[in-house]
Amino acid sequence: MRRRLRETPGDSAALREAIGRWLADHPDARVIAAFAALPGEPDLLPLVALHPERIWVFPTVRGEHLTFHPVTDTARDFEAGAFGIREPSPSLPETPAREIDAFLCPGLAFSPTGGRLGRGRGFYDRMLALARPDTVKLGVCFPFQIVENTFAEAHDIPMDGILGLTPNPAP
Repeated sequence: MRRRLRETPGDSAALREAIGRWLADHPDARVIAAFAALPGEPDLLPLVALHPERIWVFPTVRGEHLTFHPVTDTARDFEAGAFGIREPSPSLPETPAREIDAFLCPGLAFSPTGGRLGRGRGFYDRMLALARPDTVKLGVCFPFQIVENTFAEAHDIPMDGILGLTPNPAP
């Protein structure tokens, strides 16, 4: 799947439109956790400018954990971070996991039933375990990343929906 992500261009614009539709259907989701894409992953950064009525928070790697920080200007608020991923500037305040209403989660693969295969370090699973029970967890992927089974382990946090399927089954 890593090779396929590098070699197969996906349609980030279509995913951003699907996320926009989800946002329109969920006006109470005010604080949205997104991610800065690795090569081949969906580019979500334009959502910050497309939906300024939301509070967009992005992750920073701190040791073995993620912290999330608000971003209002994607050109100004990011810098090079861990693993070559753009991260919010350390000068930005931290947003606690319990204040996040929806997580848009990256992954290598997702199953239609909400399984998520991450990159193996457990960053998102540890963060999602701290979220409120009513926080919505959405996998964000290209259609080719949907697989029958992600072989979930006990510590894996399932997604409430997947943005990347057609039709969109996200709650």
